[in-house]
Amino acid sequence: MKIGLTYDLRSDYLKLGYSLEETAEFDKESTIENIEQAIQNAGYETIRIGHAQSLMKALLNGEKWDLVFNIAEGLYGEGRESLVPALLDAYKIPYVFSGPVTLGISLNKAFAKQIIRDCGINTPAFHVVSKLADISKIKLEYPLFVKPISEGTGKGIDTKSFIKSTEELEKVCAYLLTQFNQPVLVEEYLPGREFTVGVLGTGENAFVPGAMEIVYNENTHNFYSYDNKENYVGRINYIAVEGELLDQCKNVALNAWKALNCFDGGRVDVKIDRFGKMSFIEVNPLAGLNAEISDLPILCGLNNFSYQKLINEILKSAIKRNFNK
Repeated sequence: MKIGLTYDLRSDYLKLGYSLEETAEFDKESTIENIEQAIQNAGYETIRIGHAQSLMKALLNGEKWDLVFNIAEGLYGEGRESLVPALLDAYKIPYVFSGPVTLGISLNKAFAKQIIRDCGINTPAFHVVSKLADISKIKLEYPLFVKPISEGTGKGIDTKSFIKSTEELEKVCAYLLTQFNQPVLVEEYLPGREFTVGVLGTGENAFVPGAMEIVYNENTHNFYSYDNKENYVGRINYIAVEGELLDQCKNVALNAWKALNCFDGGRVDVKIDRFGKMSFIEVNPLAGLNAEISDLPILCGLNNFSYQKLINEILKSAIKRNFNK
């Protein structure tokens, strides 16, 4: 089987003048090497395709692959993660990970939370601020937490995201609306312990290979911000989750995974609310796959689930979904 690789390489965009934060979701060369080696170890041939523009050229030139391993995040707009799978759908080329509808909904945190809430899964009450006048309609209990509605990798999150007053809310929303040119998600703050949960497989075959707790060291602000994610060594400890807590994590994660129709592998972030109940934060159906620094491989490693086994399970799910229906 010939497997193509679609991805956004961070160094390519940095050379074009984009900033570190603008390219935060893009991959290092080592990530592509990790994935490529693991796919080859599983017995498949790999061909690097690259970003969406490279894929378009290849498709127009008549190139084909048996399967595409897609981790391309895209650069602009709420549909940026959906572009590559939509193109592949148009050419009837099967691929790994979720389809364009799921990726689009998941990237918009409010859309995802609406579905999660309607499915009876616990998630904090929220409001979307598209313009400053929307703040007057908010009837949430302080403290609040705010972030851009369609960013990942902790972008737009820092100590100012924790909101204790209307004055703070107006100030931070004004900044985020301007800085990110998109609506702001405002939700009631979750004060409890924080976890990220790995999910592999699709539908009723989905399972949790493990979860890890995110523990902030002293003198580190207690938010999984862009800065903390980029510089987690010495700031954050990751601890494998066991027992009843793991069961609670699994319950929320698997229900959310199925509700949003996610495929093959990814992560669900959860946190304990003020009532002591596990609560959905967001889903990442295109989770980072760097063997050393990405959350999903880290949590798998903490739970004795190797990187090779992680890639094997992702491929197994995609191949079963696409070829063994």
